Amino acid sequence: MHPSIESSVRDIFYAGWNISNGTKVPETDDVVMKNGGKLVDATYLYADLAGSSKLAHRFTKEATAIIIRAYINSASRILRQYGGEIRSFDGDRVMAIFMGEDKNRKAVRAAFGINWAVHQVIKPAIETKWNDVSKQYQISHGIGIDTGEALIVRGGVRNSNDLISIGDAPNDAARLSDYRGSTINVTKAVHDDLNETLLALEGESFWTASHGRDVLGGYATTFHSTGWMEV
Repeated sequence: MHPSIESSVRDIFYAGWNISNGTKVPETDDVVMKNGGKLVDATYLYADLAGSSKLAHRFTKEATAIIIRAYINSASRILRQYGGEIRSFDGDRVMAIFMGEDKNRKAVRAAFGINWAVHQVIKPAIETKWNDVSKQYQISHGIGIDTGEALIVRGGVRNSNDLISIGDAPNDAARLSDYRGSTINVTKAVHDDLNETLLALEGESFWTASHGRDVLGGYATTFHSTGWMEV
């Protein structure tokens, strides 16, 4: 066995934890590399561009890159505008963390803004630049949001590591972003914390509820929306 691997695994398994409560979304340097962690009460949002692998197979690399960049750039700007701290990029997906008393409302407002950007800005831009692409490709995406306690730790090795969030909230938000039955998908805990502006317009609800195993694999109520709001 490689001696450094054996030593590092032993350290990870047996070193004492240095965990403290986080009052803000931590930066990488805020978390001790050797079994350090921040325990946070936070809302996680994942925004995921759908069908990018098929897009890459059908069209040029340059066209694919432009569409993915436009989505990630727009989503990132909107997430930051509404107080989200971006902590992860994964190809065509971005993750942001929200904290504070209004964390759920900020996250959902950002989600409505991202959906507006997709339909009212990026989609028309695709149609204007590439008439042939727009005939074969309709941009779509998914956003997942959940809230709760998470443990943020550092994973990797010195000079090459990143933050990892552990808990139901980040896991379920990621899974909800993959759900293609609707665009914006949130847990009941998030939905129950929304104000009237984010729940309905002129008495008509933005949301539909679903129950069962189709979204998170268990019997839990989730809420879904295709609405958008201009930013």
